Amino acid sequence: MKNITQSMLDAIEQELQRQVARLDQPRTKPFHEMLTYHMGWTGEGAGPLATGKRIRPLITLLSTFSSNSKENGEKSIVINWLHAKSAAAAIELIHNFSLVHDDIQDNSNLRRGRQTAWVKWGAPMAINVGDALFVIANQAVLDLVNHYPADMVVKTASILNDCCLDLTRGQFLDMSYEERNDLSIDDYWPMIGGKTSALLSACTHIGSLLGYAKEEKQEAYRLFGYHLGLAFQVQDDILGIWGDEALIGKSAASDLVEGKNSLPVLFALGKNGKFANRWKEGPITVEEVGAVSAMLEDEGGKEYAEKMSEVETQKALSYLKQANPQGEAGEELLRLANMLLTRKQ
Repeated sequence: MKNITQSMLDAIEQELQRQVARLDQPRTKPFHEMLTYHMGWTGEGAGPLATGKRIRPLITLLSTFSSNSKENGEKSIVINWLHAKSAAAAIELIHNFSLVHDDIQDNSNLRRGRQTAWVKWGAPMAINVGDALFVIANQAVLDLVNHYPADMVVKTASILNDCCLDLTRGQFLDMSYEERNDLSIDDYWPMIGGKTSALLSACTHIGSLLGYAKEEKQEAYRLFGYHLGLAFQVQDDILGIWGDEALIGKSAASDLVEGKNSLPVLFALGKNGKFANRWKEGPITVEEVGAVSAMLEDEGGKEYAEKMSEVETQKALSYLKQANPQGEAGEELLRLANMLLTRKQ
């Protein structure tokens, strides 16, 4: 018998394919195939490694099911988590829309080991692929009217669109920070709050809303997702410099060579020591990475980032405890959170 997580993942994949099939029409079949390629279903290298882990839609459905419970004698509306699957699909489609556009903006040739959409079909066509994923995501949200009251559907759509605006804010900050060497730690948190935390907090907020949780509980779920996102990104910054290359699947040199304004870097820049002096001189070469990363660690960059990761991890787990997720879905949500918060890749 499949556990709740596998059942949800199967339902998510089926719903994603159903939503994307809106473009599976005679004149737009090649266009549809561009979307199915990016989603990891078709083309060379298609399969689980190409689709990604579908963490965000899974968190959405786990939040829905775990927040729908009777507590302290309260009357609860019993729902079927399958009724929320179109919202979970919308979340994943928004995530993928952002990835298609990020790949163009970052000039990235590979995504999950395969050529990116813009490399295969050119930037103009890839922009259209991202736009289509964005529109289909919004159509998917409207499918909730088959199972939920109109006011809840509008609230869900509002949360998702606020999230999308936050994503663009975060991306703007990230791109505008490039080539700058006057940034501080205070500049970091708003950027990752938009780029990473906005979507994860939308997952838990929308999930608990569709689980008919009260507003106080919805806020606890939302804050759990937000701080989970912050902790996740700080960990990503640490792994991007000191991670095991065999586990993370990319060179640990890349973040330093690319000049990424990660948390360890910004902390060390504030020290105005040897690392800051080298950073301001210009791009770091692959050959220098070992010495520069050691310099960064000596000046406390790694230790500070690990400390902040722990702070955000404890905040996330505290809000999850406050949300009090119930049942098998609650156990899976806690397990998934702990997995993400202690990852090595």
